[in-house]
Amino acid sequence: MSVRSVVAQPDAGAPTGAPAAAVTTTPDEGAERRSRAVRRRRLTVQLLRLAFAVVWLGSWELTTRLGIVDKFFFGMPSGVVQKLWTWFTEGTALGPLWEQVAVTMEETVLGFLVGSVLGIVMGVLLGGNRLLADVLSPYIKAANSIPRVVLGALFAISLGLDLKSKVATASILVFFVVFFNAFQGVREVDRNLVANARILGAGNRRLTTEVIIPSALSWIAASLHISFGLALVGAVVGELFGATQGVGELIYYAKNSFDANGVFAGMALLAAVALVAESLITALENRLIKWRPQPVTDVAI
Repeated sequence: MSVRSVVAQPDAGAPTGAPAAAVTTTPDEGAERRSRAVRRRRLTVQLLRLAFAVVWLGSWELTTRLGIVDKFFFGMPSGVVQKLWTWFTEGTALGPLWEQVAVTMEETVLGFLVGSVLGIVMGVLLGGNRLLADVLSPYIKAANSIPRVVLGALFAISLGLDLKSKVATASILVFFVVFFNAFQGVREVDRNLVANARILGAGNRRLTTEVIIPSALSWIAASLHISFGLALVGAVVGELFGATQGVGELIYYAKNSFDANGVFAGMALLAAVALVAESLITALENRLIKWRPQPVTDVAI
């Protein structure tokens, strides 16, 4: 790292013609300055996020209290908080709140895992086999064009209203996102890297596990952030088609009771679960892809 020199102003008491003293910034001081800038930016981002939430929720509460927005149809933040408190302390109409969250999380995690594994395997397989990819390409495109949420009704009929239909709905939503990212990640692997590995005697198995998959890992990891949210959507949609427990069924019950605050409370629970899962996936991604360069701002959004 180059050391920057800043010429200081001559001291008033210094003799005329005396050389000005040079003030230097050491590498440690430069690193500390950048660290302070990063901390200031993070604090600014957090304050702006808090301000946005205050303005949004405050305007929502104010307009409903003034009668500008009908709280019967759109609820109000204080009512949502009260509904959540009631669920936490007294339970829901379907049973304890933790049971509803646990049921939805089980469906979501299983669907996420099944869809991700199948998507990665198929993406790597077809990405490395051009003939197989060309043969199956029209079928994959046709399947991708089908509104996958509608398949939840088919799964409810064929697999019943228990766990299997929800996991299937979540898996099918996750599969295509992970598949296309894994497929493209394999296609983007540096061909010189593959050729060098071949020259060094790497077989197909070692080439896949030690070159292709690590190179495509950034693409795959990026798809996982979107995929968990889609798995949550699939689980909730499956519950809306028919269930006896779960956050989706809780939202459906609130809708039938014309309880807008209950609907928003269920949505708030799902958002909280998604944010926690996002932080865990980010931590896993940072651990698996340590070699990836840090972003310019060094601040995660």
